[in-house]
Amino acid sequence: MPQLAAHLSSVPESGTRRIFELAMTLDDPIMLVVGEPNQAVPPHIADAARQAWDRDDTNYAGNGGLPALRRAIVDKLARENGIDVDIEQVWVTVGGTQALAQAFTLTLAEGDDVLIPDPGYTTFTMFPRAQGAVPVPYPLRAEHGFTPHAAELERLVTPRTRAIVVNSPSNPLGVVYARPVLEQIVRFAAEHDLWVISDEVYEHFVWDGPHTSLAAVAADLGEQERVLSVFSTSKSHAMTGARVGWLVTPTGLAGTMRALQEAMIACVAMPEQFAAIAALTGPTDHIERARADYRAAIDAATAQLDDLGLRYQRPQGAFYLWIDVSHATEGDVAAWAQRFLLTENVAVAPGSAFGRGGEGWIRICLAADPDDVRTALERLPRPARRVRGRAE
Repeated sequence: MPQLAAHLSSVPESGTRRIFELAMTLDDPIMLVVGEPNQAVPPHIADAARQAWDRDDTNYAGNGGLPALRRAIVDKLARENGIDVDIEQVWVTVGGTQALAQAFTLTLAEGDDVLIPDPGYTTFTMFPRAQGAVPVPYPLRAEHGFTPHAAELERLVTPRTRAIVVNSPSNPLGVVYARPVLEQIVRFAAEHDLWVISDEVYEHFVWDGPHTSLAAVAADLGEQERVLSVFSTSKSHAMTGARVGWLVTPTGLAGTMRALQEAMIACVAMPEQFAAIAALTGPTDHIERARADYRAAIDAATAQLDDLGLRYQRPQGAFYLWIDVSHATEGDVAAWAQRFLLTENVAVAPGSAFGRGGEGWIRICLAADPDDVRTALERLPRPARRVRGRAE
């Protein structure tokens, strides 16, 4: 058999998916390992997809997506994000994951470096490796509020660095970057002539104030042409399996993007695009219901962790809890998470799946049945002595 491309051996498998796949072989596990909303898809969204199938609206769309969907996204970006773009800057993708893949494809060549958050979403590491590029982690530490530290960013930049990835609200940490932090990142990118890839798929779940889009901040600083923004319907509209997201590009890339979309996917499936139109133009009360449910879940879970004496990072956004279990993991939280699944029937994401900075921590998804969350937390090992709950 011929050899595979040599650089593919450096692509790590997903540590969260490893636990997820193992859990799927067990009887009725408590599944808190992946970011799967427990909300039902709203009827008006499901109906839009169903009607597309019923009228046989299943042909090819344009590479960028249905014009009606792209216009709805343009309107949404202006209304909710303060981002003013034209339709040729919006590209409908197979979820936020493909939008990230396109952003990396646009900005990275073989051997290039990209700065990625650590801890950070696993795809930030996986896709650059698949291209032969080099993900360079920038540490997010508890003592800095899990936000980027300017001195450490400066230390990591080399002539090979081409881009920096920013994720706010953060998966897995739940951290939301304040405007001064975003301004610092934009100025840093401008100083070193870097692209900025902004992952904002959890934009609707911010708990202590409004969401601030990095592209809007960059526009105020005159740097909007170096930002690529990633969004998705997956979390906000409970459409994880429908796979509809979008990439917002700088101006002048329409020809390049059209070719990349044709080469990679041609287009997103038509029924899913009609569902996304309904999601963006129809009622949004389902988002408010989800927000209320997730906020209640955060309050209940953090109160329980305080009672148990476990240290954690209270999320400012998204719907995860980042919990310190280093007292029980013996320096290998991935192995511990597997044992915990097999002995306690609870699937959690090991923090090391998100980078070296996650060693000793776990991520649990709170967009789940409240009784399951309560039971799972009760099964976590207690520390020998109580600690202050929040990671500070």
